[in-house]
Amino acid sequence: MVLARFRSHPVAAAGIAAALRGYLMVRTIGWFVTRPQTRGVRAIAMTPEGQVVLVRHSYIDGWHLPGGGHERGETAEAAALRELREEVGMVSHGSIRVLGTLQHRPNFRRDTVTLALVEQVAFVFRPSLEIVEARAFDLDALPPTATKGTAQRLAEWREGRAIPERW
Repeated sequence: MVLARFRSHPVAAAGIAAALRGYLMVRTIGWFVTRPQTRGVRAIAMTPEGQVVLVRHSYIDGWHLPGGGHERGETAEAAALRELREEVGMVSHGSIRVLGTLQHRPNFRRDTVTLALVEQVAFVFRPSLEIVEARAFDLDALPPTATKGTAQRLAEWREGRAIPERW
């Protein structure tokens, strides 16, 4: 009842609104400073025929390298293999090696993505709520809707360039 009286007074209402905006700004800054680092993984999955496996998500446009988040205590290699099993239906694979770890470009982000190469990937795809399509493409004939980041990571790997620390 007392708060209703303050809301109807223009000066008090402006003060309450300013205090609320200030609180939200401090809370947002605090979240960016204290939030935990997230770690992800992407896989360059190569078939025995030398094609790269890409996925198309249900919630975002374009073809992407398969991948996702690390689970607690999981290595990058284990995370990449798990994501390939979940997203593309990988049934067998050859060697795996980490190519590098990238950090998001904006300085306030502490998120990283590790890129791994998985060779000799055989898969039997089954659509899910997350992944609507997975296909193998020739490296010289990527789909026109492959994302810029996907094409860039593949070009860096093919040319033997170091994976940049930031993107």
